[in-house]
Amino acid sequence: MAINKELLKGSTVILLLSVLSRKEMYGYELIKEIEKSSNGVFMMKEGTLYPILHTLEAEGWLEAYWSQHEGRKRKYYRITERGRDQIREKKEEWVRFRTAVDTVIGEGS
Repeated sequence: MAINKELLKGSTVILLLSVLSRKEMYGYELIKEIEKSSNGVFMMKEGTLYPILHTLEAEGWLEAYWSQHEGRKRKYYRITERGRDQIREKKEEWVRFRTAVDTVIGEGS
């Protein structure tokens, strides 16, 4: 069953920050990691990813740098200390949101 894009839209920042908190990655690698980690539930297009990455970079939550690996020059992203602070806040927000939704739909305790 496919997930509504509106649900994914509200979750992309926490997904990206979470993945980048574990390892620095380039864009396509991020897309593949999120898809793999979610067992194919979250599939993101490059046209969706890059504007979000640029916004997170402008906020100071990520920083980008160019690096050459295996003969290819790629733009990598890494989380900043401000980004780490944000991920803590986003995780707390996510838990409150998930708990409230579970309670309303009858899945919570």
